[in-house]
Amino acid sequence: MPQLDDQRWMTRAIELAHRCPPATGAYSVGAVLVGEDGEEISCGFSREVDDAVHAEESALAKIDPDDPRLATATIYSTLEPCSQRTSRPRSCTQLILAAKIPRVVIAWREPGLFVADCQGYELLTAAGVTVVELPELAERARAMNAHLSV
Repeated sequence: MPQLDDQRWMTRAIELAHRCPPATGAYSVGAVLVGEDGEEISCGFSREVDDAVHAEESALAKIDPDDPRLATATIYSTLEPCSQRTSRPRSCTQLILAAKIPRVVIAWREPGLFVADCQGYELLTAAGVTVVELPELAERARAMNAHLSV
């Protein structure tokens, strides 16, 4: 997918992140799953369905895990997918790998506020997933998390 589409879809993810109910112990994150045809497959945001759900988790829960579009999809997340968590048995990185999504686009990497050393980027690339970072959109993706001192 061209760079312009990455900007467009990350902007959509940022818009979704603004819908997150604010929380003092969690980031506000948006995620969009896009097929290789450039069509949105699903989307989600932090705390969309409960206080612990993450954006990527919410987006992935809305589609059949056997959906063939996943094999060629890109997931856009305003924040690096988590590599560990206490609120669920599987991290977002594990969910993305299980779904066999080949491409992940993020706006910024998770700072050490809640997890000392998030390894989502590294674990995904080590598994052969293409990970693209859009630092030019990082400030917009961080904006709704300003109350967390990030």
